Amino acid sequence: MLEDRIVYVNGEYVPWNQATIHLMSHSVGRGSAIYEVMSLHHTADGPAIFRLDAHAERFFKTAELLHMQLPLSPREFQDAVMETVRRNGLKEGLIKTIAFYSQLSWGVVPADTTLGLSLFALNPKEELGGLTFPSDEGATLAISKWRKLDPGTVPVEAKVAAHYINGMMARKEAADRGFEFTLLLDTQGFLAEGSTESIFLVKDGTLMTPSLGTILDSITRKSVLEAAPALGLKIREERIPPETLYEAEEIFLSGTPMKVLPVKKVEDRVIEGTPGPVSRKFASLLKDIVAGKDERFKEWLFPIT
Repeated sequence: MLEDRIVYVNGEYVPWNQATIHLMSHSVGRGSAIYEVMSLHHTADGPAIFRLDAHAERFFKTAELLHMQLPLSPREFQDAVMETVRRNGLKEGLIKTIAFYSQLSWGVVPADTTLGLSLFALNPKEELGGLTFPSDEGATLAISKWRKLDPGTVPVEAKVAAHYINGMMARKEAADRGFEFTLLLDTQGFLAEGSTESIFLVKDGTLMTPSLGTILDSITRKSVLEAAPALGLKIREERIPPETLYEAEEIFLSGTPMKVLPVKKVEDRVIEGTPGPVSRKFASLLKDIVAGKDERFKEWLFPIT
């Protein structure tokens, strides 16, 4: 139960119901919180966090991009994440880290730039009403009328709470049209990413994905690209026009909770044979990796000892 969870808040471990800030705080009113979401997996050697070091690096990069100062060092941060998992006795699930301005503020810029830090470890499948994905049959995907935030307006590679109103609007529009997921184009009309997912296409034996610059530098996206050579796949990171969605043999999404999610329909196009062979291979490979069964990628796992 969530009420039994222990939360790290500013150097202390407190009960779930005490992990609060005031509704008039800057990060509530202005959306200035920054965060990361990591996955925890059951392995033969016990629970392990997937790519904790990469998530920590991106968390600190986000803070740097927003001229924020986190209260811990990267090593202290990783230690606190592991201790939070230990104190909750969690075997698998998700970890969410949130840095925030807790002070009351009317201004656009907070008067006090001291960040608070909280760490949560829980199992959404059991504690948040379930978290499931149609991995076996494939998902439906809409092309959103909304465009991805432009890198000339905000640092899109930063994982900031306020940025995700963009994805929320796109996902809501897709749901209203009967689709499960959504894909945003960038302001130049090329493929960008989903509301919280990266996109991959398979065409003529090549794995394609939008290049960095207008999208988040996703840890799962990075993992798919780094694992692709193990499957003998060629990779192309480039600006992809939307018509490629109608030419690709396979399409799949990636993200922290589900790693690989095949797409069976994009707008009015039904993709026969979903999930395709490449999607199945990636799903199987990443399943083995997070379970600690593939020695080639052991360094991606951080055991809770």
